[in-house]
Amino acid sequence: MKKLLLAGILLAGLGAGAQQPAARLMAYEGKAQGTYYIVKYVSADTTNLQSSIDSIFRVIDASLSLYQPGSAINRFNRDGKVQMDEHMQKVVEKALFANRATNGLFDITVQPLVYLWGFGVTKPSFKGVPPADSIKRALKLVGSRYLKIKGQELAATKKGVKIDCNGIAQGYTVDVLGRFLEQRGIENYLVDVGGELCAKGSNQQNKTWSVGIERPSPGDTSYEPIQGIVRLPGKGIATSGNYRRFFDQGKTRYAHTIDPKSGVALHNHIISVTLIAPDCFTADAFDNPLILMGVTKGLQFVEQHPEYGLAALYIYRDEDGVIKEAFSNNFRQYMEY
Repeated sequence: MKKLLLAGILLAGLGAGAQQPAARLMAYEGKAQGTYYIVKYVSADTTNLQSSIDSIFRVIDASLSLYQPGSAINRFNRDGKVQMDEHMQKVVEKALFANRATNGLFDITVQPLVYLWGFGVTKPSFKGVPPADSIKRALKLVGSRYLKIKGQELAATKKGVKIDCNGIAQGYTVDVLGRFLEQRGIENYLVDVGGELCAKGSNQQNKTWSVGIERPSPGDTSYEPIQGIVRLPGKGIATSGNYRRFFDQGKTRYAHTIDPKSGVALHNHIISVTLIAPDCFTADAFDNPLILMGVTKGLQFVEQHPEYGLAALYIYRDEDGVIKEAFSNNFRQYMEY
């Protein structure tokens, strides 16, 4: 699943804050959802939470994983309807919200195109750019207007419509883990699932959690990044990029982000866009649309829609191939360097 290489969680020292003399730094790491996860928090409660964390991943995967044959999402894709559980309903409703907010640039019915371009669970019989007629046929099955929610039932109003929630499910999972920690009375934590993060409170040095992100060196053309630092004061962060899941054909790189309007995989000059939002769910919902919008329109979108609470950082190549960055005015407040 996509994302900028968030260079790591910056944690220094093992001391506890004055208000919690017995607090300790607790950490859990593992693999889930096809990637890694890291859960860190500062608390006096040293109960082992590993089994609870693993259980959360299992429950969400049973709902939203395309790799589990019996998952709720796969039952929908097979039958054209399904009784949604709590997780699926929240993700689908958020996806439909993002679809409306971005004028269709985020669309979970893009699944036929994802598979056609070779980024799905099953691969097409050919490699490379799909034939134009195949893209045209797949586009006839793309459109959130073909999804209908009645109570807990999700139904497709057109035969053959299928959904893929991978573009938003990790951000949702991050926030679910964060809420789980809060329910345990843990107020100082950082959760990272494959580079999608949320943070609350302070680290063990009683400072706002900070994370490292890759930023271009001045005049860089080969993308040998330097580390930049951003603070996450009770925020979520997500990134969409063209450097993890892609293929090259000729001199063009095609990334796994698919434009649901044209049916074409991302192949513009943008390397990545990183979004900070009130929660990781929201950041994940908007990062793909913003990379499709491009730098100018994407930054305009952020400025014109303060109600979404977004702050954006773009890394891109200019016409001379020099790697540069551009960010919304409100992104500066989170930057340390």
